[in-house]
Parts: sequence; structure tokens; C-alpha cells
Amino acid sequence: MRARSALLSLAVSAYVVEQYTESEQDVLRRYFTNLDQPVFALVNLPEVVKGALFARYSRSSKSLRRLFLDEFVGELDIEGDASIDATVGLARAEELYEKVFFEYGDDSVAQLGGIHLACEQASNLLTKILEWGRLAAYLEQSTRYIAYDARPQGRYRYYRDPEVLASSLGTRYVGDLDRLFDCYAELAPQIEDHVRRLTPKDAADSDFVYRQAVKAKALDAVRGILPAAAQSNVGIYATGQAYEQMLLRMRADPLPEARTYADMMLAELRKVIPSFVRRVDLPDRGQVASDYLERNREAMDAVAGELLGDADPFDDEARVDLVDYDPDAEVKMVASMLYPHTHLSELQIEDRVRAMSVEERLQVVRAYVGERENRRHRPGRALERPFYRFDVLADYGAFRDLQRHRMLTVEWQRLSPYHGYTRPPLVDDAGLTDEFDEAMERSGELFDAVRAAGFETQASYAVSLAYRVRFNLNLNARSAMHTIELRSIPQGHPAYRRVVQAMHKLIEQKAGHRAIAAMMTHVNHSTEAELERLEAERRAEAKRTGSAV
Repeated sequence: MRARSALLSLAVSAYVVEQYTESEQDVLRRYFTNLDQPVFALVNLPEVVKGALFARYSRSSKSLRRLFLDEFVGELDIEGDASIDATVGLARAEELYEKVFFEYGDDSVAQLGGIHLACEQASNLLTKILEWGRLAAYLEQSTRYIAYDARPQGRYRYYRDPEVLASSLGTRYVGDLDRLFDCYAELAPQIEDHVRRLTPKDAADSDFVYRQAVKAKALDAVRGILPAAAQSNVGIYATGQAYEQMLLRMRADPLPEARTYADMMLAELRKVIPSFVRRVDLPDRGQVASDYLERNREAMDAVAGELLGDADPFDDEARVDLVDYDPDAEVKMVASMLYPHTHLSELQIEDRVRAMSVEERLQVVRAYVGERENRRHRPGRALERPFYRFDVLADYGAFRDLQRHRMLTVEWQRLSPYHGYTRPPLVDDAGLTDEFDEAMERSGELFDAVRAAGFETQASYAVSLAYRVRFNLNLNARSAMHTIELRSIPQGHPAYRRVVQAMHKLIEQKAGHRAIAAMMTHVNHSTEAELERLEAERRAEAKRTGSAV
């Protein structure tokens, strides 16, 4: 217990602790499980309020507790909650859950209780670890709407790993990351000015709409300078079972930050759903499961190093490769479309489909897909029969956006400078190439220094988001439709738009699945827009004012 308390004390010291007045503390204690740590649960609030808080969270630079005080508490009737103190835990009768869940091991019970958990000041390495699981909902702070030029309590928003700071590299680590943030802060307004010169304000647009679109364009261009240590806020909604699996993985992760966060998360979850996470650190239950994951990872690191050696992994350009697919997928998909509408067996239907003409198969496809008025009209599960596996080399910024899709299998390699970086054309157009390249060089050199000092995992904190990372996406056609259509919209970031546009072309041309590609009627193959967010901001303002676009 003392070791755990010391670890949590160390964790808190690595984060900025927000200050509240006594009256603010009195209100916050009713709804948040602590007031001084970066991880906390939301309780005693209507579900719609918790959902709205998280939705606002992604586009605000404020912490969740500050956001609640400034924008939400005034709209709520909180008088009846005056006697509640969530920071000391909830005294609940849990005998039934204890008996059914723990004694009898009925895991399905843990799927029935969900918790909203805020994970603040998480590095961009940790956010990917948090968001690895499929059976949870995540909302992450945007780098498009929030500038990273502020210094809360005099510190830029990046994670300061205690082990690195305590080493001989501590001073350099802070100094180099500060300089990366300085560069980001200096280039952002210059690119905003350049964007205004390129795209003057339309008289029909309000100052607010134009300003937001210009800001998003500029922040998109400079976000690649930010190191992976840059901190973000993540909101999570998950069941007890999903949290248990998340914590087992995090406790086995080689990143010390992940293990520290797992301890903080476990402490907060035990205040609200103690039975659901009771097994996480029991020696004969959760601990042996985490040990198993850790042993396997270490064994794979060793065997990969032995068998693959130190081959040079460098690639000098981004790419998207379709590495696996079923050439017969469209026949099988048509058979799956027909299956619920007949009494024939799967093999009988497939034989009939093979004997059909192309036009007859397309007749089935057209009936199944129907008229898709928008991308939210998605055909059924027959599209889950075909599959695709893509190997992608893209900048880490694009990866972090694509990784969040739940219904796919994603694996990624450790972030490093080995594959070069992507410099946005807008940076060159603004005459800021040298400044950007200098930041990349500083990032790469710090990575080498931290790694050479023995901090293999923590070295990735130094790598700027513009550097490329290799990852693969394994997904079925239904998930591909959702992912490609969503991430190709004109207001999306150019980096991930290029990835999904390439995925769509590969499905059509390399796999030869033209019928499947044609179903994706809302894929947008337009090139980079002048102001990607302009139309979206116009629509948002029209909703606020009740006017027509």
C-alpha cells in the first residue's frame, strides 16, 4: 500500500494541479471523485449532462472540472445534492454484485454498469493505449480547435517522464521540448496570416466563422511540430468489463506512464464500481493475466530482434498498400446478402450466385444497398463478409485520427524518426520550411539521445507528430465504408484524407472489387480545400442562429 501511495504521489507531481476556490470545491465534490488528480470519474449527474460535457470537452482547452463550473453548473439544479461528497467514495450495497460477479465469475454482470471517466494530461502515446479497446467510447481533445501555445502554471502542455527528468538528460529534455512548443507557437500565427492572404473573407461569412476556419487550417499545418509528449484530455465511457480489460493491458505495458495511469484509474473506478474491478490486481486473477501479456511481449521483442536483425527500416515516402484480400469476396458477399431471404444453405446459394450473370449480381447489390441519402445510411452485415488488410506509412497525426475507429483491428509499430516526416505544403508556401525542418531535426536528435540513455520506450515522447509511423488496418467492407466515407469528407485533415482515398482506390483497382467500391457513394476524392472547415463552420452557425445555409 505504501508503494502504491508513493507512486500516486509521484504521478500527481508530474501533472499540473488546478486550483479551485472553496465554493467551487463544494460544488465539484458532489460530482467528481477527486479534485487534484488527472484521472477522475463523473457521478451523480444525468447521463445527458455527462455526454454533453464530454462533447464540449473535445473542443475546449479547459479541464473537465473547470468546464463544468464555467459552462454547465449554472444550468443545473444542484441544491438537492448539497449533502453528497463523491470524493470519499459511494457507500453502496454491493452484496448481490459481489456474489454474482466475483464469487460465481459471471462476467456478463460487469457489462451492465458503465462509468464516465476523464483522463486528463495524457501524452499522445498514452491516448493510443487508452483507446486500444473496441468495447468503449472515447472522445479526445482536438489539435484542430485548441492551440498548444498556452503555459498552464508556466509549463507547456507535455508529459514530463519522471525517470527521464531525474536522469542526466532531464534539462535537455525540457529545453528541447520547450523549443518545439516555441516553434509551434511562433509559426501558427504566421501561417494564419498567410491563409488570410490566400483566402480572403467572404462578405457572407461572419467574422467568427472565418476566424475559426482560418485557425483550424493553420493548426492543422503546425500540429506536426508537437512532440508525442504533448498532452491531451480523453473522455471514456465504458462498462466495468471493458475497464477491467483496459487496466490489465495497461498494467503490462512497457510505458511507465501507462502503468501509473492504470493505478490512478483503478483507484477512481473503485470508488464507483468496486466489484467490477476487484480482480484487476489480485495476484491469482488480474496480476497473472497482466504478467502473461508482459511475458509474451518481451518474448516477441526478443525473437523479432533475433530473426529480423537490425535491417534498415527507412522509407522516404508515405504509402498505403493493400496486402491481403479475398479475390472471391464479391460472390460470397452477394450470397450473404441473399441468405436471410431464402431457406437454401450457404453453399447452395453460393453455387447459384456463381452461375449468375454480372448484371444479376448487381441487381442483388442494388436492392441490398438501396438509396443511400447520406453516409449514415449503411447497408447490413453482408458487407462484413469481405475483408481488407492495409499496411500504411503515414504521419503520426494521421494515425492518431484513424486509430480511433472501433470496428477494425489495428496494430502499430513504435514511433521513431526512422521513416522521415511529412511537411505540409502550406508550411512551404508560407516560407517557413527552414523553421519546420529545424524543429524536426531537434526532435530526431532528442529521440536518439533519450534512447541511447537507456529509455527505449520513453524516447518516443520526443518524436514530433509529423514523423511517419507504420501501422496496419484489418477491416471488413462494412467498416471500410464507414471509415473511408467519414475520413474523406472535405473538412477532414488532409493527412488522413489521403490515406482513406488511397484505400478506396485499392479496393476498386487492386482487389478488383468494383461493386463494393461503388457502394461507397459518399467517398470524397477531392483534393485539399482552401479552408477545410469553412462549410462546417457555416452549418454550425446556421444551426445556432436558425438561419439557412
